Amino acid sequence: MSERVVLIGAGSAMFTRGLVADLIEAGQPCTLCLVDIDPEALRVAQGLARKMVAARKAPITVEASVDRRDLLHGSTVVICTVGVGGRRAWEQDVFIPRKYGIYQPVGDSVMPGGTSRALRMIPAMVAIAEDVLDLAPEALFFNYGNPMAPVCRAVRKATGAAMVGLCHGVFHVASYLAQVLGVAKERLHGCAIGMNHLTWFTEVRVDGQDAMPRLREVALRTLGEVRNGRIEPEEASPFSWELLLLLGAFPAPLDRHVTEFFPQMYAGGDYYGKRLGVDAFSLEGTIASGDAIYAQMQEYALTEKPLPDDYFARSSGEHEQVLDIIQSIRHDQGRIYSVNLPNQGQVPNLPAEAIVESPAVADGGGLRAIVQPPLSAGIVGTLATRMAWVETVVEAALEGSRNKFVQALILDGAVNSLETAQALADDLLAAQARYLPRFA
Repeated sequence: MSERVVLIGAGSAMFTRGLVADLIEAGQPCTLCLVDIDPEALRVAQGLARKMVAARKAPITVEASVDRRDLLHGSTVVICTVGVGGRRAWEQDVFIPRKYGIYQPVGDSVMPGGTSRALRMIPAMVAIAEDVLDLAPEALFFNYGNPMAPVCRAVRKATGAAMVGLCHGVFHVASYLAQVLGVAKERLHGCAIGMNHLTWFTEVRVDGQDAMPRLREVALRTLGEVRNGRIEPEEASPFSWELLLLLGAFPAPLDRHVTEFFPQMYAGGDYYGKRLGVDAFSLEGTIASGDAIYAQMQEYALTEKPLPDDYFARSSGEHEQVLDIIQSIRHDQGRIYSVNLPNQGQVPNLPAEAIVESPAVADGGGLRAIVQPPLSAGIVGTLATRMAWVETVVEAALEGSRNKFVQALILDGAVNSLETAQALADDLLAAQARYLPRFA
């Protein structure tokens, strides 16, 4: 079949380029529909996509609109890469909590930044899901937007739409573990279970043999090198290695995200002699990089400057597995991927219907989670409060409830008092008011 792929949030700095490159490499006729509510961002995405397609004479038709309803009818795949408010709103999610001594290396998944972002994202994603159900109910429906678990949970709860959350974190960490073990990625097989950005590799095997003893040796060596100053902590993810030694499982996707799930351990942002989000995993650096990439996209999209050859090479990033998943479903190939789905028994000791990231088979029936053994009590403990946080922030966003926003900030664990939670909530609500009509 010829796919009609609708990309909502096409102004994303890197995703559109990566997806177009993958579609070109696939070589199959298809229609790519680009949607972004920002006309300038859409003009850049459309210009870049058409330029890439023309340069390779690919059998891809590119359409674009600021109104998704113009393009959704008849679509076979819908991919969301929405970030309500963009990088400017993201900055406020991180900079405002710093005034309260709270430092976040990312601020898009948990902690106050992730909680604030959820309030903007959830109503927008629920509205998109309602349109998908109305105009393209049979389409495969994927979300890449953060915070992943609250977004997917809210859409399922409010609309029943069969949204699947995708993230390359587990895929990336599998490659990382193969590298530190000195083996080809194809030789390594693992099982990762948890919540997006805190997903635990409970099994790692190389050529069928348990590789956990070797990983514990790597952990001890890595921690020694960090403590002796021979390697920078943000390059080595020492906290993830410490968690492996403590809990017997390795967390994905490494320290930049994982530390945010344990804010009580990083009061004031102190991280192995550095400060999270400042000189370790600099948020300012991340934002500047995104701005620079977008500026380069503008230059290539809106001028006659030729595209470099590496623009068409398959690159790593969030986009990298979605076409493989679609192909596995369309051709009933039964490949296994890490995806975010409601817990319907695949992880027996996590809450029912909570969004869990775990292995699933992609075949003619869609994506179906594989039943896993129960997680250890220690790992369940790292996830339990987080899943309660998800439910609370979903209710806060859907109801426009300041009270539940404060509850979610307290459950998150980064604030040190009720008074701080209330003041921080009010500051974030004021800063993001233009994106939060339900809180007006």
